[in-house]
Amino acid sequence: MAPKSNNKNGVDQLVEGITSEYDNLSKQLKVIAMYIEQHRDHIGLEGIQQLAANCQVQPSAVVRFAKHFGFSGFSEMQAVFREGLTRQLAPSRNYRTRIRDVIESGSGSLSSVEIAHEFLTGSQAAMKELEANLDSAAFTKSVKLLRETDCIWIAASRRSFPVAVYLDYALQHTDKRVCLMSGLGSMHLGQMRSVRQGDVMVAISFAPYAEETLAAVNLAVARGVQLIAITDSRMSPLAKDAVSTLVVQDNSTFGFRALTSTMGLVQSLFIALAYALELPYRPTSPKVAP
Repeated sequence: MAPKSNNKNGVDQLVEGITSEYDNLSKQLKVIAMYIEQHRDHIGLEGIQQLAANCQVQPSAVVRFAKHFGFSGFSEMQAVFREGLTRQLAPSRNYRTRIRDVIESGSGSLSSVEIAHEFLTGSQAAMKELEANLDSAAFTKSVKLLRETDCIWIAASRRSFPVAVYLDYALQHTDKRVCLMSGLGSMHLGQMRSVRQGDVMVAISFAPYAEETLAAVNLAVARGVQLIAITDSRMSPLAKDAVSTLVVQDNSTFGFRALTSTMGLVQSLFIALAYALELPYRPTSPKVAP
């Protein structure tokens, strides 16, 4: 049971308590738990009806969730999130509110430039949230794992695959063995036959979690790989077996989910690793013949 405290630390403790009990919750309560973990900075601003609608459950389920974690009801639980809440802690709320207003108004007159501005504004908001909520301990541990291993595996599929490709490219600048699970010819598991104990895997996946990535992770963990999970929740299936979990959430514009924050996180991870390894600068531009 998470202790109740009306400050941001209390929010962290509550989320940790929810995470620890996640596997034992009912299906409906798991949905609420996942939503709260991913939108903690919005819970203090949303009413019970809105929260229930976002989770596609009845308000009674939200009350049941709050009571499960020792609160008298939703209002008391919300107070933990509301105390000390400022608009700076939820920069994407303005963006989401404006997007929702546009959609609900039925406006079909947005220009291409206006759509671009909405998308870029959402990406900026998500980056600010990542900066504010970055888990310093998990990030530091991830860099340490990457620094100390000889072999790094990268697993990602579908929407997350471009991020994996970039990370593969960046890590080629190190002296480590780097293996990208491309899944070419549906051989994503066959590619992992050389996984060994002591290797490190960076797995990237977001809801709905790619089955190919989960299968690769299960195989790797069974063989003794240390897993770094880049995902959207500490309750995601990736986080369960991860040695270190980095949580990142990108905004969605008109149903299209960005990769801005995820790419920024991965780039930050590589730069921190390069600094730890004291990689020398090597210009990549070709030399001009005299």
